[in-house]
Amino acid sequence: MSKVLRNVALIAVGAAVYALAINYFLIPNRIGEGGVTGLTAIGYYALNISPALTNLVLNGLLVVVGLRFLDRRTVGYTLWAILCISGFLRLPVVFAYHTDQTVIAAVFGGVLMGLAMGIILRAHGTIAGSTILAKIINKYFGVKNGTATLMFDLCVAVPSGLIIGFQNMLLTVLELYVSAVVLNRFLDSFGAKHALMVVSPHNQAIAQALTDALGQGVTMLAATGFHSQKPQDVLYFVCTNAAWPQALAIVGAADPDALIIADQVRSVRGLQLGKLL
Repeated sequence: MSKVLRNVALIAVGAAVYALAINYFLIPNRIGEGGVTGLTAIGYYALNISPALTNLVLNGLLVVVGLRFLDRRTVGYTLWAILCISGFLRLPVVFAYHTDQTVIAAVFGGVLMGLAMGIILRAHGTIAGSTILAKIINKYFGVKNGTATLMFDLCVAVPSGLIIGFQNMLLTVLELYVSAVVLNRFLDSFGAKHALMVVSPHNQAIAQALTDALGQGVTMLAATGFHSQKPQDVLYFVCTNAAWPQALAIVGAADPDALIIADQVRSVRGLQLGKLL
């Protein structure tokens, strides 16, 4: 129950940041968006239709699509995200950011949008629209959420130039790119792990030290040196960002001359491979 409440609260925070980006950075400077949010912006610019209303109606329809492809938990959190975003979009706007340097609004709007979507996705929800489609693509084809979202968003952002003008359309594409980069980096920072491979005559001692200090399993791989043709164990270890400095220190203390190959692993999910972010 506490995890559900945590996710509900995180989605509300993400929705607030999302609405902040739209009401304070994008709309005041006539910058569009992608997906359903882009359609809400076009509806507002062309017909003065409330973004909150458009968001609620169009995203509500897309949730029906999500019912077939996504689990009920994600759909439930998505409904909550839609309600929160629509509610925050209806709040009065105070001190909207107007500027002649609209590229600033595009960049900061993109940062906020990416951050907002990252928070909502980490809480197992979506903002519907292109993100629910991206979640489906991610689930079945493994494409990163930020990248898939960008593809769908561009399908709306590019034609929006007929309404908001060519320059603002280019700013919209910039905003979408920044948003996708921030979203991917945000999700990677939580899902990613560090991995290291160690080649050392002291691998047994290193493995024992890592296990004792960090309480994690260590994999020993059987290998053969090509030049020497001698068998040599290779240590493979995956750890969190927090444990990474300690793991390197342990290896260095046991064998300063050890060959270390370090890499970043996008995610470690075992049998839940299909749920990679």
